[in-house]
Amino acid sequence: MKKIFWLRWSCLLLALLLASIGFAQPATPMPRLSVQGKYFISEKGDTLVLRGLNASDPDKLDKEGHWNAAYFAEIKAWGANVVRFPVHPDAWRRRGPEAYLKLLDQGVQWARAQQLYVILDWHSIGNLRSELFQSPNYDTTPKETFEFWRRMAQHYKDEPTVAFFELFNEPTLLRGQLGLCSWAQWKALVEEMIAIIRAHDCPAIPLVAGFDWAYDLRPVASEPIAAEGIAYVSHPYPQKRAQPWAEAWTADWGFVADKYPVILTEIGFCGADDPGAHVPVISDESYGDAITAYTAQRGISWLAWVFDPRWAPRLFTDWNFTPSRQGLYFKKALQTANSNQ
Repeated sequence: MKKIFWLRWSCLLLALLLASIGFAQPATPMPRLSVQGKYFISEKGDTLVLRGLNASDPDKLDKEGHWNAAYFAEIKAWGANVVRFPVHPDAWRRRGPEAYLKLLDQGVQWARAQQLYVILDWHSIGNLRSELFQSPNYDTTPKETFEFWRRMAQHYKDEPTVAFFELFNEPTLLRGQLGLCSWAQWKALVEEMIAIIRAHDCPAIPLVAGFDWAYDLRPVASEPIAAEGIAYVSHPYPQKRAQPWAEAWTADWGFVADKYPVILTEIGFCGADDPGAHVPVISDESYGDAITAYTAQRGISWLAWVFDPRWAPRLFTDWNFTPSRQGLYFKKALQTANSNQ
């Protein structure tokens, strides 16, 4: 009897240890998402509005010892139903694709365990056509970008947790300093990425951003991306337009939600004296009230930036997950909105 008791006790301890480091029993598969008209629909027939949080780069979190199951449990506790993984091209190259892919697989496993959908984001800022970027950590090429999405499509085509591929984080010409790129040229690059993904029978939903650091979607009115089953992205930080925001938001990107799904993959604010404060994120809770009300009225999905104590605007201040000013705001907003869905 003693041997049986200790055997059972040892198995229990082992199970708890494995769960604590992310090796729990496989979670129930997530329902696959697709696009129907202007909505995200699950294979169960549910219409979903997604609201969640941005992780910081998995490479950074792993180096700091925080890419783990506890991080994802906290994201879920804050009320999220989706999490975004920003993959910086320089981190992808430095760690190497095989090693980085292992990080992503760990994150997807932990997200699935918490029933969180995942957005994989190729996190570059600049002009992909000219190969000029805002800073060296964003440097990439069309070839590397296409190869990244080819690998992601091959690897995750049977994983419904990975619901979205955000093709390029923030396209911008930096007022001409990063060269020229017309909407037609950008559209052609995006359509090639989508074609590569679809050629691998991957059903993940491509997310497409416009210019002005992923803010401006006005060209979609006359020249939408020539692909079915996609969604559009905007990053409407508070200083992109003056208050009152709603009229400008509708003209610049909100109108797209009348016909296609829209997901704001970065929103957020911080005070002028908060750590890391910079244009265009400086504001207060009035922005939070405006953006959450606007998106709720139109069925637009969103994710707050960023679940990290150092990157700004930060959502918490230390690794006890103590909410910052905007963290307090968005934690309450997530828990309220997603509990009603």
